[in-house]
Amino acid sequence: MSKYLSAYLATAVVMLVLDMLWLGVVAKPLYQEGLGHLMAERPNWVAAVAFYALYTLGLMWFAILPNAADPGWLKTAATAAAFGLVAYATYDLSNLATLKDWPIGLSLIDMAWGASISAASATAGRFAWDRFA
Repeated sequence: MSKYLSAYLATAVVMLVLDMLWLGVVAKPLYQEGLGHLMAERPNWVAAVAFYALYTLGLMWFAILPNAADPGWLKTAATAAAFGLVAYATYDLSNLATLKDWPIGLSLIDMAWGASISAASATAGRFAWDRFA
C-alpha cells in the first residue's frame, strides 16, 4: 500500500470513528437541544460520504503533505487544527449570520471540535505516512 493511500485511510478512519462517537454519543444531546427542530430523521449518507472523503483529502493536501518533510508531527497537527477551525467556522459562522436562533454556544463547541478532530485525524495520517517513508 502506498504511503499516500495509507495516510489517507488512517486519517479517514480516525476521523470517522471520532466523529461517530462525537455525533452519536458525546454531543448528541447538545445538537438535539440546539438544532433538534432542523435535524433529519436519518442522515443523507451520500452527502456524509462525500463530506468525509473530501475533508480527508483537504487534511492530506493542506496539513499532511506540506509538513511531511518536517521531523515530528506537531506542525502537521497544528496545521490541521487551523484547517479544521477555519472549515468548521465557515459553516457555523455562516449559519449564525443567516439563520434565525442558531445557537452561538453550539457553534463555539463545534468549531473547537473541528480543530480537535482535524488535528487528531491528520496526526494519525502523518504517522501512517511516516511508517512508509
